[in-house]
Amino acid sequence: MNVLIVDDSALVRSYHRQILESGGFYVEEAANGLEAYEKALTKNYDLYIVDINMPVLDGYSFVQKLRDTKDLKQSPVIMVSTEQENKDKDMAFRCGANFYIAKPVKPEELLGFCKIISGVN
Repeated sequence: MNVLIVDDSALVRSYHRQILESGGFYVEEAANGLEAYEKALTKNYDLYIVDINMPVLDGYSFVQKLRDTKDLKQSPVIMVSTEQENKDKDMAFRCGANFYIAKPVKPEELLGFCKIISGVN
């Protein structure tokens, strides 16, 4: 399964990469929503793990662009953010996220959602 991690923090991307690679996932990274969208247009990803607060193009806007793009609209998205208020979670789902996880992410939680999406037990 190909996963694109979208987060402006290199440390967070590295942490998520380590978790996912330990679970057998192939991982690529993008530092903002625009970079991620450009990658999504040229390569097929099975899952996007997306932060909300990023420069250039935030996570909400990135997910909306995915949902507005014919070949990408069904792509699974896990929003991951330090934003823990219900309004942030609600906005993530309104934009089209499939799941929402508050940081700091527990490895077993992230792997669990990824396995659900990929159909791996």
